[in-house]
Amino acid sequence: MNVTLDRAYWLGLLVSVVLPVLVGLVTTRVTSAGTKAVLLLALSTANGLLVEVADPGPGFDLGTAAVLAAVSFGTGVLAHFGLWKPAGVSGKAQDSLVTSQPRSV
Repeated sequence: MNVTLDRAYWLGLLVSVVLPVLVGLVTTRVTSAGTKAVLLLALSTANGLLVEVADPGPGFDLGTAAVLAAVSFGTGVLAHFGLWKPAGVSGKAQDSLVTSQPRSV
């Protein structure tokens, strides 16, 4: 059995690994973990849909898009806890867009 994956699938997998960093860029440290998870799920769903649309196969299949979204979400969670968080990338991503602390009046 010869299994091959199109470039769209490989690109989708790469995007899945980077999604947790993107979530860190658009959230702060005080954002709840649940909100971050929902944002990651939404981005993963968009990734799955886009990969299925970009696949040069014979048409769009919602079932395949759903599986791709689930794989993207799982990959993102694993990448966050197994790679980005231990390496400190998640914290640095969240700190990168914070320019200053609000002043108290």
